[in-house]
Amino acid sequence: METTAKLSALALGVLLAAGTAPVYAHSQEHPDSTSQSYPNDTDHTAKHDMKDAGRESKDAAKDAGHGTKEGTERAYHSSKHAIKKGARKTENTTKGAVRGAKSGAREPANPPQQ
Repeated sequence: METTAKLSALALGVLLAAGTAPVYAHSQEHPDSTSQSYPNDTDHTAKHDMKDAGRESKDAAKDAGHGTKEGTERAYHSSKHAIKKGARKTENTTKGAVRGAKSGAREPANPPQQ
């Protein structure tokens, strides 16, 4: 049983390694090869890479800011709703308690024994 498990693990490892080999080969291409095309660009330089990275960082920061804003607004509205709901329940409970106290004052539940 243990030998079968080891053999299965070895086979899985070989398959995974064979499946990722083309990826490693593709990533090791010569830097002068033009595997990536850039529109209207004859030579792609480090300056372009830096500009692209800056734009992507800016866009990511905007997306994060919008997500934070949406989350904050949702939390605010949810809290506001819960507070109003709690206030209504408290008001209704208080009114009920006052009504009960009034009726209890008129007719005590346990009259004093003489």
